Amino acid sequence: MNWLDRLPWIMIVVFVLTIGLAPFLPEPHVWEKLKMLSAGELSRPIDIGDLIMHGAPWLLLILKAMRQLKGTAGA
Repeated sequence: MNWLDRLPWIMIVVFVLTIGLAPFLPEPHVWEKLKMLSAGELSRPIDIGDLIMHGAPWLLLILKAMRQLKGTAGA
């Protein structure tokens, strides 16, 4: 996971604010797809792909934060 440690925070934050929240109106796709997932309605391949694409920046942000909080980023 050294590649994640080398990714700058600003790059991940920009990904989250752009791809992770796009489109901004009426609601971000990631939020829409998570609601569909929790309702059991996420079945079409395009919806699953949307969740992966718009959720990936959030996953990177969470993983990087967890690694930094655990102290493994510099070890």
